Amino acid sequence: MQRRILGVLVAAFLGAGTLTAAASTASAAPVVPAAPAAPAAPAPPKVAVDFTGIVALSNCSGSLVRTPTAADSDPTLVLTNGHCYEGGEPAPGQVITDQPSRRSFSLLDPSGQRSLGTLRASAMLYATMTDTDVALYRLNRSYASIRRTYNTPALELSLQHPTAGTDLRVVSGYWRRIYSCGLDGFAHRLREDQWTWNDSLRYTPECDVIGGTSGSPVIDAASGKVIGANNTINENGGQCTLNNPCEVDEAGNVTVHPHIGYAQETYTLAACIAAGSVIDFSRPGCLVPRG
Repeated sequence: MQRRILGVLVAAFLGAGTLTAAASTASAAPVVPAAPAAPAAPAPPKVAVDFTGIVALSNCSGSLVRTPTAADSDPTLVLTNGHCYEGGEPAPGQVITDQPSRRSFSLLDPSGQRSLGTLRASAMLYATMTDTDVALYRLNRSYASIRRTYNTPALELSLQHPTAGTDLRVVSGYWRRIYSCGLDGFAHRLREDQWTWNDSLRYTPECDVIGGTSGSPVIDAASGKVIGANNTINENGGQCTLNNPCEVDEAGNVTVHPHIGYAQETYTLAACIAAGSVIDFSRPGCLVPRG
């Protein structure tokens, strides 16, 4: 995410005030100009979101990701959904960790029009569909190696809870398509068939995601950071059934939003990633279910 659009700096100025002399006064009081207002803060830069760091899986989408403190020598990580795991959808309550994997990923060029090459996993570090829907693979190449070969950096994972109203980009490597929408809000509980996810991201209607977009990174368009992993949409208005998630609030009330898509937050998983691209459940902020 190298190209940026500069914000426009707007300065506001106040005119000088004028004092009127009294009729009986021999000389007018001096006019003191008002101090100019401070320049307005520049608008935050927008990131030109493209397919840099995006991968296609055999059945889903994904992305190369790293934490803010990752070393270039660390093995590269790939983020996708738990339900994209090649071993099948994890059952409710199941957490899969540290499994050997030879899964392949097609790395796209920034335009999304061609593949730069095939990357291969050495391990599946984490996968679950309990409370969230995420999977994290470790590749057999470092961040530096991939950047040197393909001139492709990984996307940075945000360590902060997302904010409602954020401008979003959902980038699908499988379909080579970018969706643009806003973060409408959060679902306290999102229930689909036998699975339940907590504090899910709810899109505005423009992100009408489809099958194959699962695992796409949800990118904050202002910062370029990954804040979630796209995972589902209510396809036809069904209530709490497969492909028709429903929202459950704190009081247990059920709400259905037909044709609205959702994603799972990733900051809770990002906090678990330690040096060397390993999972450490004891790290502060690591809030995903443990194996």
